Amino acid sequence: MINNENSQSRFLRQLDIVPPEKLGFPITVIGAGAIGSAVVVTLAKMGCTDITVWDNDRLDDVNIPNQLCKPSMVGSLKVDALAELVEELTEIEIKKISRRYCGQYLEGVIIIAVDTMTTRLNAWKRIKLNPKIPLLIDARMGAEFARIYTIHPMNIVETDFYEHNLYNGDEAEHLPCSGRSIIYCPTVIAGLVTLIIKQYAVNHPVPREILIDLPQFVLQCTREGEIHGSSFLQPDESLHAV
Repeated sequence: MINNENSQSRFLRQLDIVPPEKLGFPITVIGAGAIGSAVVVTLAKMGCTDITVWDNDRLDDVNIPNQLCKPSMVGSLKVDALAELVEELTEIEIKKISRRYCGQYLEGVIIIAVDTMTTRLNAWKRIKLNPKIPLLIDARMGAEFARIYTIHPMNIVETDFYEHNLYNGDEAEHLPCSGRSIIYCPTVIAGLVTLIIKQYAVNHPVPREILIDLPQFVLQCTREGEIHGSSFLQPDESLHAV
């Protein structure tokens, strides 16, 4: 674990951006796959120390190219592998819950990084208008495209906007197994999610929606106070974390 004595020296290069003492609030990440693993490692690298991760899945060989893990971890629970990696890289111990999230109690900042709309809907029932959850970040990915939603659950305008972008899992676009995920997409998403956490920590504005088209090098934002930003994606395209 990082102690107070060495935190100032360790994070010297970012002290004017975000001091470590501002990053001690609780963060829960639902999903430890491509997006979730990259987000958790990046958050820990920045200095977030109170991270809880939900996932019941085990690592498979097919996960090695697009998730932050080691080949020797194949067969391990994703949360166990991620906890080992994070501690090795940062000396931070994350809290791990090796169960599928099905609507259990939540509090603190929530990051959704899962591949099913059912899990999103279950989480949203706990998050909406919950005064103990100040911020929701929902990251979705499909191949080389992504969306990131940042919602204040007590803000009716923002909750309505978010619910407009929730849908039944049957409506999702199903990508072929060979075209679902590639490493640079979740790592870009992780950087942006971590930037949003930094913005929140220092009380700076956050975007309500970020749309990412990596092959075209396009990133578009809908900021707080805006209704909708222009989209380069078709309305019926559905993106998930994988």
